[in-house]
Amino acid sequence: MDYKLVALDLDGTLLTDDKKISKENIDVLKRINDLGVEIVIATGRRYWSAKQLTTELGFDFVVMANNGNIARKISDEKLLLTKYLDTRDFYTLIKEGRKRGLYPIIHVDHYADGYDIIIEYEIHSSKYGSYMSKNLDRYKKMDNSLNYKEGKVLAVCYVGDLTDLKEFEKFIKTTYPKRYSSHIMSKLVISGGLLEIMNPLGSKWISLKEYASGKDIKTEEIIAIGDDNNDIDMIKNSGLGIAMKNGSQKAKETADLVTKKSNNEAGVGHVLQELLLI
Repeated sequence: MDYKLVALDLDGTLLTDDKKISKENIDVLKRINDLGVEIVIATGRRYWSAKQLTTELGFDFVVMANNGNIARKISDEKLLLTKYLDTRDFYTLIKEGRKRGLYPIIHVDHYADGYDIIIEYEIHSSKYGSYMSKNLDRYKKMDNSLNYKEGKVLAVCYVGDLTDLKEFEKFIKTTYPKRYSSHIMSKLVISGGLLEIMNPLGSKWISLKEYASGKDIKTEEIIAIGDDNNDIDMIKNSGLGIAMKNGSQKAKETADLVTKKSNNEAGVGHVLQELLLI
């Protein structure tokens, strides 16, 4: 198969556990890019964070951030797509979460305004677990998130007990069908779990497919590599879906193949070099 696009997750995939891109991964991706195969970063991270972590790549590429709810090209930072959560659905979600003692971490599209996250409590509050300790910059504190009127919500995250989050996700899906998409992350180094809730069309795969279609790239011409549950759809539906050796069990079960090496062993570079014979 003549592959034309490679979509890569960041954490647990392209990045090592200490959030670096290995030299081997960089070298392989540069060679792939030189061959005319497009590289797309598809991450749950916000755009600003993804950009900081990928500057070493040294070539132009698209970042699909916040699990496909927003995309920009690195070179000019022009918006390629946005999928905001409906304002009514956003307010409903916040109210329902409050009933269960859940505290929202709200990802928003205010890149040009200098902030990407809205919170209601102090940044080091135990209500956010260790989540905000990894996002100490570019946030805005509001006394009441229901007062947010800009309509640019990309995702609402909740940190908490895994059982509580699963019950809340099930409630949202049952009570408000087709109004949200969601997933629970299982590979993050945080206590409990992380539930992310977004626009019903907000997913890495849906946005990746739309972007590829606009460039006349077929589904079967896409390689997708990831490690966690938010990568499952793109792993399942791409022409070749690859899960990392260190990935979640669900991701591995979905994949066409699993890398022989982990994210800390340049698993991405290793598998792509084998597949593309470079």
